[in-house]
Amino acid sequence: MLQLQYIKEHREECISRLRIKNVKDVEARIGEIIALDAERRALQAKADTVKAEQNRIAKEIGMLMKEGRRDEAEAAKARTAELKAEEKELANQQSAVGRELDEKLISLPNTPHPSVPEGKSADHNVVVAQHDVKINLPECALPHWELCQKYDIIDFELGNKITGAGFPVYKGKGARLQRALINFFLNEAAEAGYQEIMPPLMVNEASGLGTGQLPDKEGQMYAIPLDGFYMIPTAEVPITNLYRGEIVDARQFPIRHVGYSECFRREAGSYGKDVRGLNRLHEFSKVEIVVIEHPDRSYDTLEDMKHHVGGLLEKLGLPYHVLKLCGGDMSFTSAMTFDFEVWSAAQQRWLEVSSVSNFETFQANRMKLRFKDEQGKTQLCHTLNGSALALPRIVAAILENNQTPDGIVMPQCLVPYLGFDRIG
Repeated sequence: MLQLQYIKEHREECISRLRIKNVKDVEARIGEIIALDAERRALQAKADTVKAEQNRIAKEIGMLMKEGRRDEAEAAKARTAELKAEEKELANQQSAVGRELDEKLISLPNTPHPSVPEGKSADHNVVVAQHDVKINLPECALPHWELCQKYDIIDFELGNKITGAGFPVYKGKGARLQRALINFFLNEAAEAGYQEIMPPLMVNEASGLGTGQLPDKEGQMYAIPLDGFYMIPTAEVPITNLYRGEIVDARQFPIRHVGYSECFRREAGSYGKDVRGLNRLHEFSKVEIVVIEHPDRSYDTLEDMKHHVGGLLEKLGLPYHVLKLCGGDMSFTSAMTFDFEVWSAAQQRWLEVSSVSNFETFQANRMKLRFKDEQGKTQLCHTLNGSALALPRIVAAILENNQTPDGIVMPQCLVPYLGFDRIG
């Protein structure tokens, strides 16, 4: 959530930056927020005046009673009752205005970093880095969903039978490949200084609000209404919320965590050839890195996180490029995002496998995640996260890019985790 003070003090800058995200009616929305804040303050000023008048009359009643001026004292008491009723009404009005103000603040996206490029869709994202790997495919190269069937390692039809489309069953070497990738990613993160967390797979509404999934992505989350819980779309949600309402010690920065979890996304409206096989699932495995950082160092940390993700892809031997997202393709919560996409040789297309983002103070303001600076003043932290990595499309690229007439060759970095060097 944007800080109200920032909106008031930098109104035009805020409007200009939100236009980069193509926010509709942004000038009117900012104007409404500022007007509601002014109304709330005016109501508070009236309430303070009424309270002061009550206090004055209370002292006056005591003097009148001492002096035996009972009629005047009774009149003063009657006036006090009127003032109390007025104070209550002002409190109700102020509460209503405050709720409306909070609703409008929480529905406003984060402002993008000044360097974020303009654009309305993924077509306007900017390639900022590329890592090429030579791939030699056999003439009869197959897409991963056919390879999965050929080697009986992932069964999409069986998952559909048990649950529904988008819930595959991993079998044999396919299951071992999943487990190997999870362990590889977790160990690499641990060596880079990230503390491992095993979070719950369900969160409450406050956690969803804290990291910005609610109310923005409510339709994409699996809800459990009876208990007021949501299945997590990523481990970012529970891990970041470890620090909700906390004042962390600035000497701990950067606070770095990594966590593996299953992720659950409804992906409403997803269909067509681009969602076949592992390309888009409702349940999938992912390893997530999360950092709580000092505002002065968060963009340096973002670069470190990008380097970590790129290193994983290079060890896996996958060709990839890095995109700096334009305003129109960024998430509701992000101030800057870089997407990593791997090349799928059999499908002849790029597959997104990671987003690495800096949210600056947006999530921290919602969660009241703070630290004390050198002057002892309370400040909001910066939060960052990134996929390191999401498994489905990584598996798809490994299977497709490493297929040979004699089977699928496994990346060398995974062999110690797998216990075999090829499938087939």
